[in-house]
Amino acid sequence: MCELAALRERRAALDLVAAEADRARAGSGRLVLLRGATGTGRTALMEAVAEQASGQGTRVLRARCSPEDTGVSFAAALRLLSPGAEPAGHAGRFPDASDVLDDRTFAARLWQTLYSFAADAPLLVAVDDVHFADELSRRWLVEAARRIDRLPLLLVVTERSQYDIDPPSAGLAHALSPTLVRTHTLAPLSTDGATQMVRADFGDASPDWVEDCVRAGGGSPLLLRALLDDLRAEERDGTLPESVPDTCAALYPGAYQAAVSWWLDSAGQATAGVARALAALDGDGMEDGHGPAELLARMAGVDSARVPGWLTAMTRLRLLRPDPEGRPGYAHPLLRDAVLSGWSSVRRQAAHRTAAETMQRRGDRAEPVARQLLRAPVVGLAWAVGVLLDAAALALRDARTDDAQVLLRRALDEPMPAARRATVLIELGSLEFAAARSSAGIPRLAEATRLPGAAQDRVRAAVALGTALARQGETRAAVDVLRGQDEHLTDHPDLARLLLTASALLSDHDRSIREEAYRWLSETAELSPEAVGPAGRTLLVRYEATAGRISADAAMRRTRALLAEPVDPLAEPFLLGTAAAVAQWADELDEAERLVRRGLAGQRPSLLHPMHLALLNVRADITAARGGYGELLADPEAGAGAGAGAGAAAGMGGGGSGGAGGDEGITGRTWWPGGSRPQPSGPANVHAHAVIALVETGRTQEAARLADAFDLGRTRDDSWELNRFLYARGVLRAACGDPAGALDDFLECGRRQTAREVVSPVVTPWRSAAAECRLALGEPQDALDLAGEELRLALVWNTPRPVGRALRVLGTATGGRRGLELADRGVRTLRDGGAVVTELIPALIAQGRQLVAAGERARARDPLREAAERAERLGAVRLRALAEEALREGGSRRAATALTGWEALTGSERRIAALAADGRTNAEIAELLHLARRTVETHLTSTYRKLGIRRRAELATALAERSAEAAGTAGAAEVTGAGDQGT
Repeated sequence: MCELAALRERRAALDLVAAEADRARAGSGRLVLLRGATGTGRTALMEAVAEQASGQGTRVLRARCSPEDTGVSFAAALRLLSPGAEPAGHAGRFPDASDVLDDRTFAARLWQTLYSFAADAPLLVAVDDVHFADELSRRWLVEAARRIDRLPLLLVVTERSQYDIDPPSAGLAHALSPTLVRTHTLAPLSTDGATQMVRADFGDASPDWVEDCVRAGGGSPLLLRALLDDLRAEERDGTLPESVPDTCAALYPGAYQAAVSWWLDSAGQATAGVARALAALDGDGMEDGHGPAELLARMAGVDSARVPGWLTAMTRLRLLRPDPEGRPGYAHPLLRDAVLSGWSSVRRQAAHRTAAETMQRRGDRAEPVARQLLRAPVVGLAWAVGVLLDAAALALRDARTDDAQVLLRRALDEPMPAARRATVLIELGSLEFAAARSSAGIPRLAEATRLPGAAQDRVRAAVALGTALARQGETRAAVDVLRGQDEHLTDHPDLARLLLTASALLSDHDRSIREEAYRWLSETAELSPEAVGPAGRTLLVRYEATAGRISADAAMRRTRALLAEPVDPLAEPFLLGTAAAVAQWADELDEAERLVRRGLAGQRPSLLHPMHLALLNVRADITAARGGYGELLADPEAGAGAGAGAGAAAGMGGGGSGGAGGDEGITGRTWWPGGSRPQPSGPANVHAHAVIALVETGRTQEAARLADAFDLGRTRDDSWELNRFLYARGVLRAACGDPAGALDDFLECGRRQTAREVVSPVVTPWRSAAAECRLALGEPQDALDLAGEELRLALVWNTPRPVGRALRVLGTATGGRRGLELADRGVRTLRDGGAVVTELIPALIAQGRQLVAAGERARARDPLREAAERAERLGAVRLRALAEEALREGGSRRAATALTGWEALTGSERRIAALAADGRTNAEIAELLHLARRTVETHLTSTYRKLGIRRRAELATALAERSAEAAGTAGAAEVTGAGDQGT
């Protein structure tokens, strides 16, 4: 049926033959030449012509020429007029091949035989694929065409007519007068005709499936028929294959690939070479105004003059289809794959190398040139390494780390100097380790440390290797790697200082090594401060802060002084990351944020470096301190500092609030344990952030699933990250009404932190959390002891966040008038903190509850409503619910109103909204603010909801209205002020 569907589009050809057949029966014969490209159905049409003639009582003589005929004289004519075709009564008329006749005489005898056939009845002589006929048969057919104008004989021949790279030989009719020949050229199948062919076989197929088949058929009945045969073989129980495959390997029995191979063989070696070169390029090398003709010609080793014409012809036949940028390519991936399948790997690789060389010479961009190099053998020239590394850098810029790894691996196949090889090994090893979060990449980093080269390069390699080993839990090995470089650094005191600092950082995952490292660092700094350098001395400031031995003011004075000292570029990240952590603990959030931005701007995220992770951790802590739960939930990278160095610089967590997570963020497929990305053996800082953020946003079931994903009883991890996770799990258990379980977690966190000499509540406020659990369990004295100790240590550091928190809990534990005074003092302390808002909300709730307990219900409503409103702004569902509950317990009949409008926007939302209204794209905003693109999207979604708008285009209007309103308010205030002055 599908053949009939295809022949419907050949009606004009059949009508032409029928009309000429009528003319021949009247005694006036003619030659009909049916021309068409390979696969357009010439043979099927000839079959139909012969059947049509037979049905009208016309005798038919048929022959099909083949490439084997070209070397045999009169092969086509003999096949046409063979004795088996001779009618009765004509025996002896056909010349015997054994007769010794010259060509001219033999041709005359053949003509007499043909004439005798036509003398008895109307005759159709059908010759298929006449372009394969031997030269003598072709001459004989041409001569016959000149003589049949007075005979009842119609000569119909089919001839391949296609634009190939090699110019075609003259066609059969080139020497004949146009009056003797009627020519018809077959067009490719129309889309409707091809669709009918598919529907004839697969009537229930979806429109998309049918369209795929039509495209893969490329307008060729031959290819489409072969594809449908293969797909029919794949059909099971009347069920279609899910989709038309992109590769021939998925087709059985392979009729489609065989048909494509035949099509290429028919076109000749030059055309097949260009066709395969185009398939191999797959769009590369045709950008930036470069045409493909020269490139394809060089790859195939042919003359470039005819390549544009071939591309045009194949496009008109619908075998090629330009992409949106106008670059030619195959109409379907399956067709491209079939074209490539017949090319040997050696020839294909050579073509790719030729393409890369041509593209590089004419100045193409690095990425398309590199894609050709990936499929080529080793080039052995410096330009190839440069192209691969440039392309890898572009892939990293666009966060395509998998692509970057492939390019770097290929670069290592090329010869290069040892120093450059070390750089590539460090980058590749870092990426491989980060992608697999296992031992992958460590051998490459180890190789980089062994290569000869500059001391600076060896140190970079050692820091990367040490970071990887520490993140694997091999802290001793990490420190040994760094110390093992000392013998190479006798003339480089700056690098020796750097390794000393890095060793202290990487020791944070092992308590005993940490004690040893900091003792060594302290003793060295005491004897020779210059041997430690500013970065190392800042580490000591951080150590004293966590040990509860220094105030925030003193720590910041020392840190700022160290920041002002000259520092080696390699050591600067260590200085900035550690200083940012100290500033964040000191509630100097803006300053900390500036340091993080400066540090990240100087980092290469693709390289393993402890301070890159540390800076991400500090950024997460800053966001958490500001209550940016939505931002953290949307951005896994905000809390992705899961490495040893990250913990060292970020402190051992920040403030007990903060987070990272979300269905498509930390708790989604990317970071959820057991998801698509391999995880470390124990919980990381990112998971602790996620648990707390989920609790605060009211998603306790998700938080519980994440917490339960780790078996803490089986881990031997001694890192700050496990302590941080214990604290986070305690927060979860307390929120779920399990104070006893929460208390166990808080006390274990405290035991482990104290063993590490981390006692300051600025790191993990486990005492105040444990005190609240003691109160819930009816143990007020123990609660008072814990809260009192927390306040004592908080006053050593003396910043609003830990002091306000401690006052709140101590006030709750104390109760009565004294408890209310402590609660009031806590609120005042936190209000004076300005930028820190997360601790103010629970302090307001505690103050309100104390007022209710003291019988001052009216006074209690203001702090409780303020707490609810602040919680609404932050998206802190749990705290809002607590504030609403306290309002109801205090007798309030009106709940706090949900905030909308400009005042409901967070600071981050306002910044992002302003940039978006200014015409910046999400990607530009993300780069400008050092955020993940997903974070920007989440903020904008929240902004639209609060402002009551639906799309980005409305932002500018909303912000303009806000500016006008603000200006009006300011003007009114100015007028009021002027009036007051006048009065």
